[in-house]
Amino acid sequence: MVKHQPLQVYERQLCLSCITGIYGCRWKRYQRSHDDTTKWELLWSLILLVTFCLLLIWFYFWWEAHNDYNEFNWFLYNRSGEWSDGTAPILATTAAGFTYIAFLMVLALCHVALGQQLNLHWLHKIGVTAALLTTIVGVISVNQTWGQEWDVVPISLQATGPFLHIGALAAVTALSWIVAGQVARAEKTMFQVVVVLLYISVLLGLYVVPLYISSPCIMDHSTLKPRPEVFGHQGAPTLAPENTLWSFQRALQMNVTGLETDVVISVDGVPFLMHDPTLRRTTDVEKVFPDRQMDEASRFNWTDLQQLNAGQWFLKNDPFWTVNTFSVKEKNLTSNQRVCSLEQLLKLASYHNISVVFRLQRPPQDHPCFHSWINDTLQAVQRSGVPPSLVMWTPDEQRAQVRRIAPGLVQTSLDKHDPHTLHKSGISRLMLRYSQVSPSDIRNFSKNNISLTLYTVNEPWLYSTLWCSGVSSVSSEAPHVLRKVLYPIWLMGPREYGLIWVSADLVSFAVVVGIFILQNYHMIRYRMSGMRSYNPEQIMLSATVRTSSRDMNVMKEKLIFSEVRNGGGAEELYEEHGYD
Repeated sequence: MVKHQPLQVYERQLCLSCITGIYGCRWKRYQRSHDDTTKWELLWSLILLVTFCLLLIWFYFWWEAHNDYNEFNWFLYNRSGEWSDGTAPILATTAAGFTYIAFLMVLALCHVALGQQLNLHWLHKIGVTAALLTTIVGVISVNQTWGQEWDVVPISLQATGPFLHIGALAAVTALSWIVAGQVARAEKTMFQVVVVLLYISVLLGLYVVPLYISSPCIMDHSTLKPRPEVFGHQGAPTLAPENTLWSFQRALQMNVTGLETDVVISVDGVPFLMHDPTLRRTTDVEKVFPDRQMDEASRFNWTDLQQLNAGQWFLKNDPFWTVNTFSVKEKNLTSNQRVCSLEQLLKLASYHNISVVFRLQRPPQDHPCFHSWINDTLQAVQRSGVPPSLVMWTPDEQRAQVRRIAPGLVQTSLDKHDPHTLHKSGISRLMLRYSQVSPSDIRNFSKNNISLTLYTVNEPWLYSTLWCSGVSSVSSEAPHVLRKVLYPIWLMGPREYGLIWVSADLVSFAVVVGIFILQNYHMIRYRMSGMRSYNPEQIMLSATVRTSSRDMNVMKEKLIFSEVRNGGGAEELYEEHGYD
């Protein structure tokens, strides 16, 4: 009976099959290759890397821009005329695209680590191209419509910089395994030198990055200033309809120390609270006055305004996804809200002894109150009976006259000026967007006794960063969130951070050196043993003794033919390495 002996027995390599199959649809063993990657595929690998980096920045931007999502939706409303949460689809597509591209990057790195030829499937190439073009279009669109929001990136790096540095250092350190493997397998010395120098340059750059990281939260604990006061921006607009009495009452329940709003003058001279140019978004003007729904808010008289409902839109649209948390009583209160006048707000503030700051919008030139808007507002302030020291006056027009009529008002500016100019104008308080000032500006204003209120601060990380910077107060749409921040999210002394920095660098250096020695152990051993003439296949073969992989069998065949050509005996070589 004849027995058939198989010439070659292959191991099942399920993991490798999945990696090459998902990346390039190379599921079969004969489809895979250890040959060098073609220039065309190298180009696609570069495109994949660029797409990954761009999507990483894009994803980080939208993650940190969460503080201003309401502002973005308002921009969209001004363009489209319809209120919707435009951030939800952007976040969903960005997260999906980033996950997909990151997965392809991991597969590509696995190919490199295993010595497999890169061959991205054409479907993935279409996906990468779509992700790249979509991200580029998104970046251009944001630059055109919301360009000021890019300022959130350097501010957020003040809060996340130290942690991003540790993460980047860990990632680059982990890549040393792949880099060392490439150096060990490379046949050209020039390639080895270039790869090592490039990797070392990146690694050394990360080692010294903390020298350029500036975070206000790296400070002595003893120098931390008191917790910044919180103003309710339009009340508590995430918990109640904005600029309504119920919204301001909800803000007071969250222990705010001040209220902020926008004021418009009606046709009959009544200052009332309204943020938008029209009444469409926050009232039922379409139902009550369908022919006037596109009219400016200042074109209505107070009698007409009192006929409008200012709360039902909130229950219907649920702009912040909070309505389902309301009780029946809260829903009833919300649905019965009316347009609020400035006088009503000031009476509420006077009763609770808290400050009020408002932006006063000047009426159009053909408006009956175009010339009397300042006096109309001052009269409303005086009728309310609120102590002048609780009112922050922001209009620059006729400021000298206002100081004569109501000398007790706190003069506040909405424009950034140097302290000398502010003192000269009698201004003791500034109200600015959080991106308009740096930590050094904050210290300078504080040194010159200029109180600073920054808007709009909704996220704990931003509140913590501004707290460490020394800001005295912030304006927030989410006072219920900031209420829970009783201490900065993180605060670290310079010595503590220095210790973490040096320790991370030393650990990274030790790991990288260890990996390079391990990956190149056999090459180092042969060179230290005094061998001057050796066959590369011999070294690689000795490194895979007692391994039955396909790579070892291929090297065995190469070694046999190499020895035969050189006049050596294959039998002796097999005996030397313990093969039967």
